[in-house]
Amino acid sequence: MTAFPQAGPRRPVVAETRAELGEALAAVRARGGKVAFVPTMGALHEGHATLVREAASRTGGTDAVVVSIFVNPMQFGPHEDLDRYPRTFDTDLEVCAAEGVDVVFAPSVDEVYPGGEPQVTVEPGPLAEVLEGRTRPTHFRGVLTVVAKLFGLVRPDLAFFGQKDYQQLVLIRRMVADLCMGIDVVGVETVREHDGLALSSRNRYLDEEQRVLALGLVRALRAGAEAGAGGPAHALAAARAVLQDSPGVALDYLELTAPDLGPAPDEGEARLLIAARVGSTRLIDNTPLCLGRAGHHHERAGSS
Repeated sequence: MTAFPQAGPRRPVVAETRAELGEALAAVRARGGKVAFVPTMGALHEGHATLVREAASRTGGTDAVVVSIFVNPMQFGPHEDLDRYPRTFDTDLEVCAAEGVDVVFAPSVDEVYPGGEPQVTVEPGPLAEVLEGRTRPTHFRGVLTVVAKLFGLVRPDLAFFGQKDYQQLVLIRRMVADLCMGIDVVGVETVREHDGLALSSRNRYLDEEQRVLALGLVRALRAGAEAGAGGPAHALAAARAVLQDSPGVALDYLELTAPDLGPAPDEGEARLLIAARVGSTRLIDNTPLCLGRAGHHHERAGSS
């Protein structure tokens, strides 16, 4: 088969201001096209590319895929890694071009927060006080406020978020429902590296030895999911047993919940979530699982 040379990927329109974003999307709106939106903080990797592909798969020729690249200062606590968060804009643009993104919205902090931190913010409610919220009390206020602002600027029909940041996904869905935003929030399955580690921009902080240690999180989640047929206590015990044999993993939390982050059921669909430090790097991960007899049937079905 003869290989014909391919034209290079079409570069997306880069909008740095609200006005430029509006101009870039005006033609899409005029023809009645849909807008599919992938908000990111940059440092794009295969996980982000997967979100973009999912967005592209749900759009057509009259529609547009928009990616935002904005490191949001409001969601970082006073001792967190805002200053060292990786900023790789040129590489990010290459990823967007390769995936066929139509518009990249890359605003400055002043463009998103004119006049400084907003006086009106989104109160995330009780779901923001558990899991990540226990150690990062202002985090989700910052996340929901910037996502609400980005939704207002982009006005998407669909928005795509990874399931790796599961609590964030649940809270964004809750915000969209409670505030009647009329956006279809799509959760996309976690993308993993060859060894099972969930893709994250923070993985680059791990040295070779820490990288091996970090796999303890993955093994714990797998053990918990496999033990789900025995019920909630069995699932948690199996995951904890793996962590006890994982030196170098400083556990923050390991919790079993319902899919909406409410109390875990005795039977049926559930979520197992973990956060831990390896060295100075904090990692989070999670997995769906089926508990009780439902889990037993689920395992049998999956093994056929």
